[in-house]
Amino acid sequence: MTEAIKLSTLDTYFADFIVRIDRHSSDDLWWGAALASYSAGRGHSCFNLSGSLDENAPPFIHTSLRVPPSDINRWLESLQACDAVGTPGEYTPLVLDPAGRLYLHRCWRYEQQVATGILTRSRPPVINENRLDAALDRYFPVLNGAVDLQRSAARMALTHRFSVISGGPGTGKTATVARILALLLDVAEGSSPEIVLAAPTGKAAMRLHQSIMHAADNLELPDEIRNRLPTGVSTIHRLLGVQNRKGGFRHNRDNRLICDILVVDEASMVDLQLMASLLEALRDDTRVILLGDRNQLASVEAGAVLADICDSANEATVPVTQLTRSYRFGADSGIAALSRLINSGESSAAAELLTSGQFPDVLWRPLPNGRAFESAFSAAVREGYAGYARAGSPAEALAELNSFRVLSPLRSGLCGIENLNRLCLNALAPEKKNDPGSFSMMPIMISGNNYELGLFNGDTGVVMESHDIQAVWFENPEGGVRHLSRLRLPPSETAFALTVHKSQGSEFGRVLLILPDHISEVLTRELLYTAVTRARHQIEIWGTEEVFRLMIERRTLRTSGLGERLAAGEPNA
Repeated sequence: MTEAIKLSTLDTYFADFIVRIDRHSSDDLWWGAALASYSAGRGHSCFNLSGSLDENAPPFIHTSLRVPPSDINRWLESLQACDAVGTPGEYTPLVLDPAGRLYLHRCWRYEQQVATGILTRSRPPVINENRLDAALDRYFPVLNGAVDLQRSAARMALTHRFSVISGGPGTGKTATVARILALLLDVAEGSSPEIVLAAPTGKAAMRLHQSIMHAADNLELPDEIRNRLPTGVSTIHRLLGVQNRKGGFRHNRDNRLICDILVVDEASMVDLQLMASLLEALRDDTRVILLGDRNQLASVEAGAVLADICDSANEATVPVTQLTRSYRFGADSGIAALSRLINSGESSAAAELLTSGQFPDVLWRPLPNGRAFESAFSAAVREGYAGYARAGSPAEALAELNSFRVLSPLRSGLCGIENLNRLCLNALAPEKKNDPGSFSMMPIMISGNNYELGLFNGDTGVVMESHDIQAVWFENPEGGVRHLSRLRLPPSETAFALTVHKSQGSEFGRVLLILPDHISEVLTRELLYTAVTRARHQIEIWGTEEVFRLMIERRTLRTSGLGERLAAGEPNA
């Protein structure tokens, strides 16, 4: 069942404002403005008028006395006559395109900037094909005549200025890009291109750095190439240079980044506005390689950029290589089998696999009720975090946090992370439950960026005593740990239990996923797939079969015109 559209106070205030400034004010304009605002707040780039009045469209729930539109053609004609509504390219508060998509102007501009940033790179770079083939044979040798998707990805990345490498966990995305970077340096013929590595969060940036270095070590590269590989990774915000007082970024179309090759990992987490800002800050000849899993959750903010790009894939303008072979999971992996069934929407088969007990790495438990839930969950937490509780050093504690983690789709309620974190603390340190701030083994996650301290949204630390002072310890990207006083800590939250959104860019040895006993808007196939694929060795799911099945049947669908623009080869199409 599609949930009804419930306008917020912001949506109605915005609609009231648009109606006041327009000479042709009407209920049609009010509803268009309100729904464009509503859609942007729900992660959509636009509101699709053409699909809003059919029998499958959700009903409007509102407190206004204004009459909702009932005829799509009349609605379109009415909007086209308004001063506040323009066509693509006009500077008006609302933009209505020929397909009936209604945008807030900023959302239309971001989408147009992303399309332009990709399509301007559709002209292939000049490259010596013989030298390329010889280099491909060295870095991606053909074995037994088999199709090598990693080699295909490398050829795409070298023969195009914009390419995407998509794949699930363990399919070798970062190992592939490490070889691609070495290959690009090899064919550079004496030049030294500036290579930049970036990711949307600090945790993802650290993992990219570690993966690139590990892959480079395994390649046994010549020193002249190994020494030219990038050694640092930045968050996208830090790369662009956030200007807290002025707003926006230091690097933009008027102050471009010094960058010849840009690699962005975890691209599914990059929202429309951030991707627009990033592409605007690059020279038109900068080579861009995006890495990510198109089946994961889209960004928290508006847009589903990676999915839109992959949907519009064509070799002429947007080459996408989908890696399918997993080097992490074997043929007998229940995690791999379950994630494939979730992705393909096979809810009955996925539920049967989950509850069958056939795979030791996939466990299922019907969700206990009331006090039984608290008792069972506390026991599971004590067992799961036993290694963490015994940790004798910050480095050991941080390593143990990667061994086990509790995930939930929700923040509030019985199964939300606020309650789960409280239960975790009670289970592990019952004597501290009335004063959680004094607990000296508290895992925390940073919820904002602090460039002075080098701490970013998603960074995980642990509170431990150091010389009778509570210090917070974090992993260094280059290895080892560092600490700072808890008094200097940026905004953070307890991290025994994380939302699935916050877990993106991370992996854990074992995952305990707690699903609620009722369906809600956030419970979708993409969220379930993301949660399951955070586990390297074992996933345990508590919930009801009904909610589990419904999640697989519900897709995260974000309205956008980006895919059509890219497919048409025109930014304003």
